Amino acid sequence: MKVLNSVNFDNRTGAKIKYLIMHYTGMINGANALEKLCDPKSKVSAHYLVEENGQVYQLVNEQKRAWHAGVAKWEDDEDINDISIGIEIVNSGHAYAGYESVYKAFPEVQMAQVIGLAQKIINRHKIKRHYVLGHSDVAWRRKIDPGELFDWKKLSQNGVGVWPTSSSEGVKIKVDLSNFLRQLKTFGYDVDFEKDPSETITAFQRHFRQDNINGQLDKETMWRLLSLIKQKSVNIRL
Repeated sequence: MKVLNSVNFDNRTGAKIKYLIMHYTGMINGANALEKLCDPKSKVSAHYLVEENGQVYQLVNEQKRAWHAGVAKWEDDEDINDISIGIEIVNSGHAYAGYESVYKAFPEVQMAQVIGLAQKIINRHKIKRHYVLGHSDVAWRRKIDPGELFDWKKLSQNGVGVWPTSSSEGVKIKVDLSNFLRQLKTFGYDVDFEKDPSETITAFQRHFRQDNINGQLDKETMWRLLSLIKQKSVNIRL
């Protein structure tokens, strides 16, 4: 691990670190991302950056508050930066400032380092599995990273985050939008009950149903959320 000291941080309030937030850089390459994350004019940073080749950089000490989440909310927590660790993962993303990027899968060597780094962070801070989230989860109105090609299922299989435990095949379930939105809020999403729910549904699908991110509620999407709610209720008791 290489250490680069970004100046973009401040002190935490003293609250316990609760979340681990995954991002993609959304820039042309890792060098540009590092430059931005360390530039005082940008006013953005993260605790770690993981390059495509697996090289890990620490930019901000974990005891300090990095500026990675921005305007975000999960459950009743609104200052996500204060109680989280942020990992930036080098990937050009869906688009960057007019640059025609082609969103691509994350290399295996990169994902292996992300998993190893995340496991250590989780163990140090006793972060519960359902509090390992994407930027698109906590800030779905603004962000879509790390995106639908990020292998959340593989992370979960290695103890990092959660994943639905089964398929809806053969299960009788009522597809109920009002219930889905209530359950989505229970899970943690900042649900706006007065507006078109498609963006919120898309955010959920982008993380937990990556083969279908059409923003439409169906049986499989409903079932996956209920599966995760059940897991969360068990994890909270642990």
